[in-house]
Amino acid sequence: MAAREWIIRHGQAVDLSAGLVMGIINLTPDSFSDGGLYLDPPKALERAGQLLNEGAGILDLGGESTRPGADFTGEKTEQKRLLPVLHALVPLQDKTILSIDTWRSSTARLAMEKGARVINDISGGLFDPDMPELLAQFRPGYILGHAPAPPKTMRKTPRYADVVEDILDFFQRRLTALTKAGLPEERIVLDPGLGFGKTLEHNLDILRRIERFQEFGLPLCVGASRKSFLGELLGLEQGPARDQATQTLVALLNARGVRVHRVHEARGAALALKLQQATDARVSPAPRLQRSNQFT
Repeated sequence: MAAREWIIRHGQAVDLSAGLVMGIINLTPDSFSDGGLYLDPPKALERAGQLLNEGAGILDLGGESTRPGADFTGEKTEQKRLLPVLHALVPLQDKTILSIDTWRSSTARLAMEKGARVINDISGGLFDPDMPELLAQFRPGYILGHAPAPPKTMRKTPRYADVVEDILDFFQRRLTALTKAGLPEERIVLDPGLGFGKTLEHNLDILRRIERFQEFGLPLCVGASRKSFLGELLGLEQGPARDQATQTLVALLNARGVRVHRVHEARGAALALKLQQATDARVSPAPRLQRSNQFT
């Protein structure tokens, strides 16, 4: 059964029963889909307002591209891009949740000191050994992602005995390490890391068997938005051309228990969730048909 609640920083309970749209704000010049569009803080703030108006319940800010093949930019550059925008968005925390897309404990610390409530870490705490201790100290919401290697090398001949079973084993090991360090399990969301060190068939296998990841009883996050496997599978160009496919996948996955959907375009994803919920008999059973006696 899909988890219906997520506890984030300061003990805030986030209702996931209907699904949650996570709007992406890439504060980078080289992200695969929208690199450079929101590098200037005023444009980033304008984009944040747009995402909120279109239905995003959480904003995910990133100051370093993690697209496959990307080099790490360095913590100073990441923080220079990220922190001014975060500072400007903190007053909106009564309307949204601010998440920081980083694997660095130093960046996560500064962001949480400024008010961020969620850390989205593609590495599950493996790229920075200081991350578990920091998470235990601040107790934010934490998206535990799976990436088999840093972005520069993650696409080089990825190999799995069984991609789903291998990721499940990874999640078990990381959950044990993080909870042992002091991060409550209720703060954690699992993300199988579509596109991070996975081939098209790996990604499809994860999606076909997505229910397996509910075995931990924790919420699931999927970030399929505009990713290359959609282009490979459907023949779609990079960028917004893949939004319709993303929205279809959001509805399909929400029906199968995924509750956090990380997307570039929030309006279509929010509408997809509303439509899926409205037509799901498990959520809102159809009223019983009143039989007429007209012909009896």
